[in-house]
Amino acid sequence: MAGGAQDRGMEISENAALVVVDVQQGFEEEAYWGPRNNPGADRNIAALIDAWQSSGRPVVFVRHDSAEPGSPLRAGYPGNGFKSYVEERRGKGTGPELSVAKSVNSAFYGAPDLDSWLREGGVRQIVVAGIQTNMCAETTARMGGNLGYEVFFALDATYTFDTEGPWGWTLGADELARATAVSLHGGGFARVVRSAELVAAVG
Repeated sequence: MAGGAQDRGMEISENAALVVVDVQQGFEEEAYWGPRNNPGADRNIAALIDAWQSSGRPVVFVRHDSAEPGSPLRAGYPGNGFKSYVEERRGKGTGPELSVAKSVNSAFYGAPDLDSWLREGGVRQIVVAGIQTNMCAETTARMGGNLGYEVFFALDATYTFDTEGPWGWTLGADELARATAVSLHGGGFARVVRSAELVAAVG
């Protein structure tokens, strides 16, 4: 899918916003989440943040404040904080920056209001990266598409975990990521691309 987007060319506007979803320390707790995929995701997320900040484009840092008492992402627990490489980069860009806190899947249902902030800045393109691929990252991308934004989904700058569903059905993290990519790209919600394509496009 990413190749198809590349074939059509990639034009990233000067004010395209990078939305970094839930890159928090609590996702390092493997005993809670189980096996993950894409060990290179954190490196790719960092590269996207660096590219956006150095080009003066807007960056949005989203944090999930879980309402579940045992969640590693609950407020007041160390896992709620951003991973160190994200925390170190906050406030370092030359462009606009926003921090959003949410307790549901979509970054568009948080505070302050992401949609209002983007529209006030004239932003029409967003790039989504972060955790989890098929949960908050995908939901944010879907809603962004519904709201009329041109959405780029940096698949290799996301990761997820093996998950059990109904009737004992289980899907591995790679399968879930592939399903997200096909659903978003094939369904017209977003263009699924590689992070290196985005870095090159803004460089």
